[in-house]
Amino acid sequence: MRVVSLVPSLTEAVALSAPGVLVGATDWCTHPAGLGVTRVGGTKNPKTDRIIALAPDLVIANEEENRAPDLAVLRAAGVEVLLTEVRDVPQALRELARVLAACGARARPRWLDEAEAAWSAPPPGRRTTAVVPIWRRPWMVLGRDTFAGDLLARLGVHHLYAGHAERYPRIAVEELREAAPDLVVLPDEPYRFTAGDGPEAFAGLPCALVSGRHLTWYGPSLAEAPRVLGEALRAARR
Repeated sequence: MRVVSLVPSLTEAVALSAPGVLVGATDWCTHPAGLGVTRVGGTKNPKTDRIIALAPDLVIANEEENRAPDLAVLRAAGVEVLLTEVRDVPQALRELARVLAACGARARPRWLDEAEAAWSAPPPGRRTTAVVPIWRRPWMVLGRDTFAGDLLARLGVHHLYAGHAERYPRIAVEELREAAPDLVVLPDEPYRFTAGDGPEAFAGLPCALVSGRHLTWYGPSLAEAPRVLGEALRAARR
């Protein structure tokens, strides 16, 4: 089996659960460390000629992270593409199982069972309101129907733009401040918010700097995400 992954979280899942099948991955596929495969460009601008030259049996992609025209080029060249869709945690767990089976994983990995167990508890009764920027210049936040938004809701965090018409709306920072959330959640990807880049825009509001991998990736990190994110959120609210 020869597989190319165009999704960083799926790259990690396949590399750990079906060792040896990956022959290509994007430049953004940083986990697991030291992955020795051919790099095929970015998620939004993959080098399709390089992918085709690898003669993969399967390319795994995601409807949000990858562009339809690139996938069309691969299909036109006779490459099979498995396209995932992930909008909430249960769907992520189902899609992970589907991807691993398609990649020839011999057994269901323990981390997937651990992730399912970690997210089986009902969300807390009390909810914290939040805004969740994912970019600045211009400011963009989580909107409707997102995996990260569903994940936060399961941790008791309601983001204030969950009902917005767009999935990742551009909102002026003045409006974000005026919304007066209990918390501002600042992940370190896709935009790398840090202690010196982000919180200063929300003076007077508690800010939680969180791991983007645990907030937005659907893979092995899901097993520890409730603990890692929960600790960061609680620390910001103290």
